[in-house]
Amino acid sequence: MKALQFRKSIPRYALLKAMSRRWGGPLSIRVSPLTLVEISKPQLPTPQWVRIRPRLSGICGSDLATLGAKGSPYLAPLTSMPFVMGHETVGTVTEIGAQVTDLTVGDRVVLHPALGCRARGIEPPCDSCFDHRDALCRNVTQGDVSAGIQTGFCRDTGGGFSESLVAHQSQVYRVPGEIEDEAAVLIEPFSCALHGALRATPSRDDHVLVIGCGTIGLLTIAALRATGCQSTIYAVAKHDHQRQYAANFGADEFLSGGGSMRFRYNAWTTALDAKVHHAPIGHPTVIGGADVTFDCVASSRTINDGLRFTKSGGTYVLVGMPGVPKGVDWTPMWYKELNIRAAYAYGPEQQGTETVDTFDLALDLMKTWGQRFAPLVGPPFALADFRAALSAAINTGRSGIVKTVFAIDEGTPIAKRPSV
Repeated sequence: MKALQFRKSIPRYALLKAMSRRWGGPLSIRVSPLTLVEISKPQLPTPQWVRIRPRLSGICGSDLATLGAKGSPYLAPLTSMPFVMGHETVGTVTEIGAQVTDLTVGDRVVLHPALGCRARGIEPPCDSCFDHRDALCRNVTQGDVSAGIQTGFCRDTGGGFSESLVAHQSQVYRVPGEIEDEAAVLIEPFSCALHGALRATPSRDDHVLVIGCGTIGLLTIAALRATGCQSTIYAVAKHDHQRQYAANFGADEFLSGGGSMRFRYNAWTTALDAKVHHAPIGHPTVIGGADVTFDCVASSRTINDGLRFTKSGGTYVLVGMPGVPKGVDWTPMWYKELNIRAAYAYGPEQQGTETVDTFDLALDLMKTWGQRFAPLVGPPFALADFRAALSAAINTGRSGIVKTVFAIDEGTPIAKRPSV
C-alpha cells in the first residue's frame, strides 16, 4: 500500500533545526524525513481490532511540529519508528477481527487515536484509563502494540496518511449519516478544543481571550459557544479568513497578533481593561487583563503575552502544543497567582452538573455544527502531493485553508495542485 512514512534521522533533525531558525517552515518540508513509500498493510494485532481505509485525513499542528523539528523531544521515547503519520481520520471499515462487536464492514467511522490500556490489551487498566482518560495512559510502551501515544506515532498501527490502518474496536466510532466527511475529519480536533474549553468555566461577565485562530483556536471559540459560554470573547487572529470564521463561530472582538510588541500591547491594553508598565529591559509588566485566556498557539511569544494579559487570579489554559519555548518569563504566573491549566487530547470533563467525554460530545455536537465546520477543510490532496499539502498547511495565510487534508478513498475528488 502507499503511505507517508516518518523515519528517525538525527542528521536531518539537526539540519531542520538549523533551517527552522534561519528560514522558517516552508523550506524545511523539502528535507523533512517524510517519504511516500510502498509498504505492506499493518496486521490486526488481536481479534479485537479492525482495518480501516481512510477517506480523509487531516494534517495536525503536531504533525507539522514533528516534521519541522519544532516539537519537544519529550515524547520521542513514547513512539516507535518508522511510523505512518495521520491521526485525524474518517474512514471505512474494510475488515473486522473475530471478536469485534458492534461494527461491520462498510461502516463509516472516525478514529479515536489514543492507544491506551484497552487498545493494548492490558488488564487491569492503569489509573488514567480506569478513569476513561486513555490519552494519559501510563502503559503507552507496553501491551499488544509497540510504543506510541496514539495512532500516527506507532509503527504497528499505520496511520491516516496511508491506504490502510488498524485500530482497536474501542477506538472506532460510527459517523452518523448527516455528518459529511469534511466535518467528520474535524471531530478529533474538535474534541481536543472541547477538552480545553471545559477546563475553565468563565461567567457571563468575564472577558475571554483566545490567542490564535488556526484550527484549534477556531474550534475552541466554537466549543465555548457550543457548551453555553456567554462571555465576551476576544480573538487574536493573523489573517482575514481566520477573523471571518471566528466571527461566525461566536467571537465578539478581534485583536491583532502581529506588529511590534508595543503596538500589540497598546491595542490589547485598551480592549482588555489592562495597564502596561514598561520595564527597563524585557517585556512590559501588565496589570489587569482577561479573566480566562486560551493559548491555542503555545509559542514563546504567545505564552509571554498570555500570562501577562490574564488578570490576577485568572485562568490561563495551554491548549496549543508547546515545543521548547525560549525566553518565557514565568513571573506573571507567580505574581498574579494565575490558575494554570493544560489541555491535551480529550477525556471526561465537567459540563454543568454532568461529566461528559469530550470525544462523545464532539461527535454529538457535530450533528448541528458540522455544516458550519465543513468550510474549514480545503480541497483535498493526494498522498503523492504531500509536499504541496504541507506547504498549504504551513502557509495558511497565503492558501486561505484552515485544515489541510489528504483524500485516500478512490471516491473522493482530488484537487489539482501545483507541485512545490
